[in-house]
Amino acid sequence: MAKKLEPFVIASKAKAILKKMGCNTAGDALDGLNGVVYWYLEQAGKRAKANGRKTVRAHDFHV
Repeated sequence: MAKKLEPFVIASKAKAILKKMGCNTAGDALDGLNGVVYWYLEQAGKRAKANGRKTVRAHDFHV
């Protein structure tokens, strides 16, 4: 079983955006979105380190 990650996504805000688009939100949807956020953070940190920096910048999120 996958480790439960601390939530970074505000569930009500994400659900509201999807609802405006006419979509329902499954029980696992926000866990999936949260996983994507973690992945982006990890990738940005790796990119900053690979470029000899400790500071993550906006362009580090473009993978």
